[in-house]
Amino acid sequence: MVLKTSLTLLALIISGQALSQENQSEANQVQQKSNEQDIERIIVTGSRIAENIDEVPASITIITQKQIAAQLKVSSEIQSLLANLVPGMAPSTGTSSNSGQTLRGRSPLVMIDGVPQSTPLRNGALGIRTLDASVIERIEVIKGATSIYGNGAAGGIINYITKKAVSDKALSGHASISSRFSAVETEDSIGQRYEGGINGEINNFDYVLNASYEENGLQRDADGDILGLKYGLSDAVMQDYFAKVGYHFDDDKSLQFTYNYYQSKQDVDLIDQVGNINTGEKTQAIPVPEGKSVLGEPQGPTNHNMMLKYVDDEVFEQTQLMVDLYSQEVENIFFYSPTLANPDAGYSGGQSLINSDKKGLRVTLNTQVDFSFDNGDSLETTFIYGIDALNDVTSQSLVDGRVWVPEMDMENLAGFLQTKLIYNDDLVIKLGVRQEDIDLTVNDYSTLKLCKKVDQCSVPVNVTGDTLNYKATTYNIGIKYNALPLFSPFVSYSQGADISDTGRLLRTATVTDIALIRTEASVIDNYELGFSSDFEQVHFEFATYFSTSELGTTNKFDETTGVYMPVRAPQEIYGYEALINYEINQAWAVNATYSWVEGKNTEADVYLGAKQISPPKATVNVNWNPNSDISVAINYLYVGDRKRFEPVNGKYVGDQGPIDSYQIVNLSGNYNFASDWSAFIGVENLFNQDYYPTKSQGYTYGGYNIKGLGTTINMGVNYQF
Repeated sequence: MVLKTSLTLLALIISGQALSQENQSEANQVQQKSNEQDIERIIVTGSRIAENIDEVPASITIITQKQIAAQLKVSSEIQSLLANLVPGMAPSTGTSSNSGQTLRGRSPLVMIDGVPQSTPLRNGALGIRTLDASVIERIEVIKGATSIYGNGAAGGIINYITKKAVSDKALSGHASISSRFSAVETEDSIGQRYEGGINGEINNFDYVLNASYEENGLQRDADGDILGLKYGLSDAVMQDYFAKVGYHFDDDKSLQFTYNYYQSKQDVDLIDQVGNINTGEKTQAIPVPEGKSVLGEPQGPTNHNMMLKYVDDEVFEQTQLMVDLYSQEVENIFFYSPTLANPDAGYSGGQSLINSDKKGLRVTLNTQVDFSFDNGDSLETTFIYGIDALNDVTSQSLVDGRVWVPEMDMENLAGFLQTKLIYNDDLVIKLGVRQEDIDLTVNDYSTLKLCKKVDQCSVPVNVTGDTLNYKATTYNIGIKYNALPLFSPFVSYSQGADISDTGRLLRTATVTDIALIRTEASVIDNYELGFSSDFEQVHFEFATYFSTSELGTTNKFDETTGVYMPVRAPQEIYGYEALINYEINQAWAVNATYSWVEGKNTEADVYLGAKQISPPKATVNVNWNPNSDISVAINYLYVGDRKRFEPVNGKYVGDQGPIDSYQIVNLSGNYNFASDWSAFIGVENLFNQDYYPTKSQGYTYGGYNIKGLGTTINMGVNYQF
């Protein structure tokens, strides 16, 4: 792999970079709105270059900065934002963990400006919360398995595109202060948030600097009780520091450096009173009883991201070059758990942490060739090709020093070619291929002896390490026809290669050689058929999909050891989604979505559990802007029933708990009371619905049955200059 990395670094030497910053003109408001709408039609995620959304034969959701700002008035949690606005995205878990919040029944790859944030080698399900929403310009969600960006994108891609300088002045900026508290029981629930940033242009330089700091109070349910602490957000402190600096050598060449630091820590003087989903008793937090103490360190993630991008729009004739060099360091500390006990060694429990260190390089070239024919027909061709190199070193140890998942050192080199053909501006054909070459090195290690009870312990195994090699060639093809605005259909087939959560397989090994563990890569085949329609003020989208994989990763409880063992059985997942946008007039707009997904283990002919499959979901978002100073939004979320499993010996097990429907209404408003000042208010769970989120109902594991937030109010002021 040294040779592979050297060849890849050579590609960097023959380049230079940074994404050109578009400056928003200060023309009249009508032209500005038109420009914003044009920008919203452009994506960079689907093919790794800027292209119009109409040229992509796949289901895509774009969340604009305006939508993000509206959601921030209610909550800064990105999980809720995605659940409310993305068809096919499972409902929010209401916690810091996105376990169970899948995209079309599979795990998505989360990225910041194309840099992977997920830790697929040991998926800790904390990847969605890796930056503050205030630094995001837009979110691009590409649904369905794809290998465009490599390992981990079994369900699709969620790409956070960070802010660019929006003014040609030397200095512009904003500042915001707000407070959030429970309307049910305000005691100790009051939190505060401070956020601000500056941006501008100076000669050939442009910059964006942003910082946010947020302290939560105690989070309370509809009864005023404190929510359980497992992946909890009570008394959590979140902070994010973001910097982006660009330099334009000339009209074609630019270099850009981006750094983002994000941390979220929950540090409470409380303990859980653990309930039971089978008896209907909720898990809630209570003051520490006399004689007891809080165990473990504050839980939550710490992320460092650095990115260097070079762009040459004309490196060769009609060829653009983009080079991305990046690194990411992640430390995710989890809750203290008594199931990580080993009484014989003096451990009454334990607390795990995932460490992941990624370094990568992406070289992308984009060549465009246009043809005109004598009969007036035209053919636009685009060739997108390059190489990706990634080194991902991930492990999961316990805070006390025990090694639960040994260090996994992955070297990944991939080459890709994507071709786009546009015939007469109407017929779009896409073809692509990606060749993956992955080496995964694991040294000799021993599995841990873990005891759920004194007489229920796993048996440690000494495992001989090795370097495992995976090779996979994945393909994609898609066709879209845009001649008729009333009916623009598309059909696509795409594959994704995935070695996600190898760490879970290693830590539960029952064999003495790593080569005997079923760590094979899973290839996902994704089929999709859909269309969009535009007529007057109405936009409608519909898509149906079907995906299969030879190897999945579900869990089965081992009664002897008390450990949930991975089950690698073939899976199929299928579903459909619909979306409608209605611009009633200049003041009123309505957006509604509906999504349904189901899945099975086809080997055993049994349904997949709540870790992958969510119940039906519907959303309605109504926006009212009577003038330039007032805006009001109402968000409605409906989550349906899903009851596919029967109790085992009178109890629901694993992720097979029955899910009852619930509905949530959020309200937000903004008022510009001066030229540079505005006040806002947001209300989460307006009618104080007493409910359990889907994860809390589906997961029967101890301490997961935590209720959702009761009515919570967020209010503040914003200043712009």
